Amino acid sequence: MDLGIKGKKVLITGSTSGIGFACAEIFIQEGAEVIINGRSNETIEHSIQILKKSYPQSIIKGICADFRNKIQIDQLINNLPQADILINNVGIYTSESFEQTSDETWMDMFNVNVMSAVRLSRAYLPEMLRKNWGRIIFVSSECASIIPADMIAYSTTKAALHAVSRGLAQICVSSNVTVNTVMPGSTLTEGAVNFINEMAMKNGISFKEAESNFFKNVRTSSIVQRFLLPNEIAQSIVYLASNMASATNGSVVKLDGGSVGGIF
Repeated sequence: MDLGIKGKKVLITGSTSGIGFACAEIFIQEGAEVIINGRSNETIEHSIQILKKSYPQSIIKGICADFRNKIQIDQLINNLPQADILINNVGIYTSESFEQTSDETWMDMFNVNVMSAVRLSRAYLPEMLRKNWGRIIFVSSECASIIPADMIAYSTTKAALHAVSRGLAQICVSSNVTVNTVMPGSTLTEGAVNFINEMAMKNGISFKEAESNFFKNVRTSSIVQRFLLPNEIAQSIVYLASNMASATNGSVVKLDGGSVGGIF
């Protein structure tokens, strides 16, 4: 199926691994020009080499930026003044009690998870509107709705993205620019693998048993009762970035395995 994004320039923040990397691979398969982003040139180059090995004719570039640093964001925008598709994927989190979460941690998460998306969207949206085509997608989390007690700061930042996304969509009225949010459930990223491995070693059980226990005891609302694969999330993100999803705007799309309850 041709998604109509061949030749489109795509910036994916936080894309050297996990959901972002999976998105990059699918966008490349669709013939898009992909810009990989990470915090170090080493991880960016490694990711590009992996993708180039599988897709030698593809156009893949890398751009380094630590989104806690506004100067580096400004440099990124100067080096990449235009993008057709922006995937605001980068995010950081901590798991600690509300009382132990410092102001510095709150601000780091807010700068990376929210302000990176705000600053990049503000930079690229005007040209999208001028050209009358563009896509901005915010990667939120099930935590924006279920709010784990040990991830209140993270959950707050992800909930904020919903407001930013809906507001930007309303700016795009009567245009071919769409702005949407996806809400992934627990996904088997590198961080999740490390978390489950630690649980398995601590309790002397297998990875599979530790994963099963997590959903039986912690993420009990999940219907699929397993970690989702990055590629499962990425497929829907790329679809929303395509011409096929032209009727979807200002929406929140649940990719949560059923963990976020309700029918809306």
